[in-house]
Amino acid sequence: MLSLRIKYMKSCNKCLMPDTAETLTFDAQGVCSVCNQNKEKQEINWTERAEALDKLLNKYKSKKEKYDCIVPFSGGKDSTFALWYLVDQKKINPLVVRFDHNFLRSTVQKNTQKTLSKLKVDFIDFKPNFKIIQKTMLESLKRRGDFCWHCHVGITAFPINTALEKNIKLIFYGEPSSEYSSFYDYSEPEELNEEKFNRFINLGINAEDMYEMIKTSFPKENISLEDLKPYFFPTDFELKKKKIFASYLGNFLPWDVKKQVEIIKRELDWQGDRVEGVPPQYDYEKIECMMQGSRDFIKYLKRGYGRTTHLASIDIRNNRLKREKGEELMKLYDGKRPQSFDLLLKILKIDEKQFYEIIKKQVVFPHKMISFEEFSSKKSNFFPEDIKDWFKKFK
Repeated sequence: MLSLRIKYMKSCNKCLMPDTAETLTFDAQGVCSVCNQNKEKQEINWTERAEALDKLLNKYKSKKEKYDCIVPFSGGKDSTFALWYLVDQKKINPLVVRFDHNFLRSTVQKNTQKTLSKLKVDFIDFKPNFKIIQKTMLESLKRRGDFCWHCHVGITAFPINTALEKNIKLIFYGEPSSEYSSFYDYSEPEELNEEKFNRFINLGINAEDMYEMIKTSFPKENISLEDLKPYFFPTDFELKKKKIFASYLGNFLPWDVKKQVEIIKRELDWQGDRVEGVPPQYDYEKIECMMQGSRDFIKYLKRGYGRTTHLASIDIRNNRLKREKGEELMKLYDGKRPQSFDLLLKILKIDEKQFYEIIKKQVVFPHKMISFEEFSSKKSNFFPEDIKDWFKKFK
């Protein structure tokens, strides 16, 4: 697997990220843009940013309404830390809003119950129609090589629409995208608006587009535009009219995943879990979704790297891991077909040959996709118990 990468792809001279990673660029020294952003992050005056956070929170802290802000919440490490920090450290009273993408793992469900109980916050949970989800998964896979459109869009659009509906002016997400991509950098605080949604989040497919795609592919299905309502993102005009402002806590704090995980484990009894295709020491990463291993595997097929490359690169940038050790982890864990992949095929209602032909069209140059024989045969033996149980129920 690694030989393919060495032959066809260029990697950052500092971390392990390849030139096929979305938005990455390389400087004259062969260092990637995310590594350079991390260097810039160390030079930010975080005291000034913290003061800006206090000023922002004071501006929006409600004297009349029940809630000061909305915190979009998955139960993963970032949203859990953001919620804890705003409630415990800043004494903010939020409405917690979750878009349940239908694949939440059991550990995350337990973590969520403990977090909500300890922080004593109100919680809205929305679980969309699974029949619609199945169709959006197939359509976005066919067109973008990513079956997670409903999740990308839903976890972003639903909290924003809830804010509009309930007239809550401030929304706080957790991790900024500049931690892992170069759509944005740390030069100025990142905001969520219509431009970012269309540029970075929805894969270039809005809800109207998705509706037309589903209608074309499934003409006999009784599906209306109203069924796609959870995936509509408001216009900037609507947001400005209601004075809605959406930001990221990572704009104001030096985001440090490992330190934050230590905090939520200590303060909230938050528990980690194993994820397919990820070394056990990263038991805090993307634990909320049963399909995460399959999504990371698809990234490997398309771009030549997986979740372990991404995680090892973060540790290398922060001087927690030697590059050579990161390369060892990458060879051990990236590129193995996860056990959950067979469940994904059942959900999509396609076979592995159909899937392979779809992804073959989405491969990012200069990566060369593995052969169908290798794709079909190289399977991981690791099968998380909760995913195994869900697989049985799905049958």
